[in-house]
Amino acid sequence: MLLILLSMFIFVVGCTSKQGGDSKIVLPNDIPNFVRESDVDTINWERKAVVFGDKGIMGNENKSGVIGANMPSLNGQKWMWHLWGIENTQNTKLTVVGFHKETETIHQILPDDWTTELGSANNGADAHIPSNVKIPKSGEWAILLYTDEKLFDILVYEIKE
Repeated sequence: MLLILLSMFIFVVGCTSKQGGDSKIVLPNDIPNFVRESDVDTINWERKAVVFGDKGIMGNENKSGVIGANMPSLNGQKWMWHLWGIENTQNTKLTVVGFHKETETIHQILPDDWTTELGSANNGADAHIPSNVKIPKSGEWAILLYTDEKLFDILVYEIKE
């Protein structure tokens, strides 16, 4: 009986460790420590960003969106980030993490840093901030947005050129 129980224990432990070891995602060394591999598992690739409002904001209505994302360029461009549901805009930082679906790689898409300060209300959003962005390759992208070191929203874009 002890041999059977021991065998079952080894089998269960072996199966459990294999499930956790298949991850291909590698977090860059300089990424903020609150970003987790498991955040990528929450991406809903079917929930594509849509254009809303009269300013052409592209994102998840009443949560987050970007002016400029509907004209993406691999050569770099300016995007204006908009967030709803931000209470204290003066002390809130926005961290932006890009995840490329095909290669399963994480990229810093803000050229200067992972994180930037949020600004005041604009275009109906509670907070906004313009920034340069650099998307390194075409394909389907999930842009993970963090405020106050917590996952705030995920924007899914198709970047073609």
